[in-house]
Amino acid sequence: MSIEFYQSGTRLAEATIANGLIFLAGQVPTNEDADITAQTVNVLAQIDTILAACGSDRQHICEAVIYLSDMQDYAGMNQAWDSWVTSGNAPARACVQAALANPKWKVEIKLTAVQK
Repeated sequence: MSIEFYQSGTRLAEATIANGLIFLAGQVPTNEDADITAQTVNVLAQIDTILAACGSDRQHICEAVIYLSDMQDYAGMNQAWDSWVTSGNAPARACVQAALANPKWKVEIKLTAVQK
């Protein structure tokens, strides 16, 4: 079995592909000073770009894990998530509070998808 590495660096790849499964690294916001909703929209746009480059899209997400630095941001994150996820095709999902690597990040999203 071969494994493809998308945007692989010294420490991590943004995604790996094996047997049609796409594993995304945790995606974090580039708009660090924005509120939770804007940060989530930013992360979801990054996910769309990576999935497209790997031969997939949001309709093919199997599982998502969402990390919030503060659970008080749950509603704001869900506002962005609910308008992004395809109705009827919402993936299995977990959302937990975690200390993120950068204190300005309010959200990090990691997911697994399948290729189209």
